[in-house]
Amino acid sequence: MSFFLTYVAEDSEYILKPAGYVLMILLLAAFLFGIHVISKSTVRTKKMQTKQLVFCSVAMALAMVASIIKFASLPFGGSITLFSMMFICLIGYIYGAKTGLMTGIAYGILQFISEPYIFAPLQVLMDYPLAFGALGLSGFFSNKKHGLIIGYIAGALGRYVFHVISGYIFFASYAPEGMNPFLYTAGYNATYIFPELILTVIVLCLPPVANAIAQVKRQAVNE
Repeated sequence: MSFFLTYVAEDSEYILKPAGYVLMILLLAAFLFGIHVISKSTVRTKKMQTKQLVFCSVAMALAMVASIIKFASLPFGGSITLFSMMFICLIGYIYGAKTGLMTGIAYGILQFISEPYIFAPLQVLMDYPLAFGALGLSGFFSNKKHGLIIGYIAGALGRYVFHVISGYIFFASYAPEGMNPFLYTAGYNATYIFPELILTVIVLCLPPVANAIAQVKRQAVNE
C-alpha cells in the first residue's frame, strides 16, 4: 500500500504517490474502455459506437468543469456546483443504465484523481466510484415520461445515500457533542446535495432547456 500512498499523521489521512496517480489513471482508462465495450454490444455501427464514447467523454469533461465552479464549499468535502451532476445523469438518460453507471464510475475516479481525500479504502470506494457511479441510475428512467428529471433525482439521491453511509462510518467523530452521528452526516451531506438537486430540477423544467436536451438526445442516438 505504501508504494501508492503516503500517510500524513497530522491530518490522519493518506495522499497519493505518483504510482498511485498512475494506477488511478489506468483505472479510469479501463472504465472508458468498458464504456467502449458496452457501446459495441448495444449499437449497430462503428460510427454510432464512436459517437457514444465521444458523448460520454464530453459529458465527463463538462461535469469536471462545472464541478470547479462552486457556489459554496463545505469544510469536510462537498460543494454546490454549477449543475455538474446533471451531465453524468444525462448520459444515463440518453444511453441507458449500463453506460450511465460506467460513466459515473469513471467520473468518480476522475474526481478522485483531481481532489483525492483518502481516509480508508472503503471510504474512497464509497465517496468516489460508488457515489458518482450512482448518478448513472438515471438510465433506468431513460424511456419514462419526464425521465431525465426522475432519473436525475434518483441519481442525486443515490449519490447522497453513499456519502451518508460513508460519513456515518468514517466521520461520525466530527459530529458535535451530544448530536446523533447519523443525523449529523445526513444533514451535512444534504446541505450541498439537495440545493443543487432542487436548482437543477428547476432548470430542467424550463421549456427551452427541455427542448435543447431533447435535441441533444436525438443527435446522440441517431446515426
